Amino acid sequence: MNKHAVYHITETPYAYGKDLNTLVLRIRTAKGDVLKCNIHYKSRYNFKDPYYVKEMKIAAQADLYDYFEAEVSVTRNRYRYYFELVDTSNNTIYFDERGFRKNAPPLEQSSAFQFAYLAEGDIYKESTWLQESVVYQIFLERFNNGDKSNDPKNTAKWGSPVTTNSSFGGDLQGVIEKLDYLEDLGINLIYLTPIFKSSSNHKYNTADYYDIDPEFGTLSIAKNLIKKCHEKGIKIIFDAVFNHSGSDFFAFKDVLDNQENSKYKDWYFIDSYPVNTQNVTYYTFGDGISHMPKLNTHNKDVRDYLLKVGEYWVKEIGIDGWRLDVCDEVDHDFWRAFSKVVKSANKDAIIIGEIMHEANSFLKGDQLDSIMNYPFKFALVDFFGNRTISAEKFHDILSFNRTLYMRSITSQLWNLIGSHDTKRFLTECDDNADRMKLAIIFQFCYQGVPYIYYGDEVGLNGGEDPQCRKCMIWDEGKQNKELFNLYKTMIRIRKNNKALIYGDYKTIYCENNVLVFKRSYEGKSILIAINNSDEEYNIKPPLASTAVDIFTSEKTQLNNGLILEPMKFKIFKL
Repeated sequence: MNKHAVYHITETPYAYGKDLNTLVLRIRTAKGDVLKCNIHYKSRYNFKDPYYVKEMKIAAQADLYDYFEAEVSVTRNRYRYYFELVDTSNNTIYFDERGFRKNAPPLEQSSAFQFAYLAEGDIYKESTWLQESVVYQIFLERFNNGDKSNDPKNTAKWGSPVTTNSSFGGDLQGVIEKLDYLEDLGINLIYLTPIFKSSSNHKYNTADYYDIDPEFGTLSIAKNLIKKCHEKGIKIIFDAVFNHSGSDFFAFKDVLDNQENSKYKDWYFIDSYPVNTQNVTYYTFGDGISHMPKLNTHNKDVRDYLLKVGEYWVKEIGIDGWRLDVCDEVDHDFWRAFSKVVKSANKDAIIIGEIMHEANSFLKGDQLDSIMNYPFKFALVDFFGNRTISAEKFHDILSFNRTLYMRSITSQLWNLIGSHDTKRFLTECDDNADRMKLAIIFQFCYQGVPYIYYGDEVGLNGGEDPQCRKCMIWDEGKQNKELFNLYKTMIRIRKNNKALIYGDYKTIYCENNVLVFKRSYEGKSILIAINNSDEEYNIKPPLASTAVDIFTSEKTQLNNGLILEPMKFKIFKL
């Protein structure tokens, strides 16, 4: 047995409470090395009775590892446990806090792993409404111009070539006017990029956290948008930029005016004086971005100010949560406090972090509810978009990604394929819509929350910023209706099949750029087969006896395999 690969710790995601009476346990082993894994468990203070024994199941398989998982319960929520591992040669070893042993530890042995107490305050309360959502991101300046009276000077013609400093007049009224369109598409969660007062078109350099930018509208219009969204059953969240402010934010303006004598100098990280925006001597977003000075969230006054901002828009204005810009550069202690404030204002509000990599330290249940799942996005770009990785590698990347977090968190990850910070997915596909269609199918059938970047549904393309921020196409004659109808259909299919929301994920076949997987929940299963190649492929292993095509409702037999045409997919109810 490869003992080097065996790994377990008594914290998330290897040990955590699913609910007050259920402990989820996970252990990692070398791939294909362990034939069987049993968990031996009992109450922490029970030294007389034998351990309960439960066989663990493989929850995920990556290139190097298998991940076994089980749910266990004991009275009083106090646990001791150890693992029994049987390898492919039928050799058995036991694993506890002291490492490996040949024989099972005695009943009174104190070296078993301890999960001392499963406390109610440590149970993460997952968000069912978030898991059932389909997100639609709106980069407000480029979505729809609903009120020309607030257009900035030199507003360009809608749809004309975009530059870094372009203004097209998109605003909050423009979103209100398109709510029927969004309702028809089927989305139920809108994420708006920043709408607060700012000197830029993207608004990520905030000048006033309590004021709507006049180019976007007024507080009254924002309230009306929220009201109308809620009437249609659509949630809406705003974008918070708490890592940095704008250089025209009142506190930083005071630093510029009063230098060392400013009472706000400790709100920022000043390297030397004098401070000015020409010679950057202070910590900023990125490196040397003068108009985005970094805030010191460890400072009590900064913390209090930003926490009140977070509370105000949820409690007083009625937004359904926050997306947090660059949140991995803000300390954990601040986000713990932020979570408490926001959840006190609305227990159902959600907090989503912009983190482009593994983020377990933020997703243990006390800070964020989810992140923008960029590892998912980049994997889809490489497999479906530019086709630089194999199905096996694609499977490996996502399998590893599923092992990073609690299962409830994995079900809440925002599975984007594009955003305002990346190339459009259609451009990543060399404008080949068939590749994008396969990615959409996978996105809506995989674990997590599907995420649409405005315009993707009608075939909007574009490279790096600012080309990924083109104006929305509203001329139906220029829209890709096949993509739109596919998105609309997949949203409906997902909403009508709970297995695609809550179901387990299991890979059935992964070879030759063909991927077959199954989602199962409460006795119902959905089988998805995708051929991401230019050749017809015959999947020979039996997949099921009787299946129903989810698009045509026709019954078919899959016990002799399945023939997939090039660049095609099939979805079946089993």
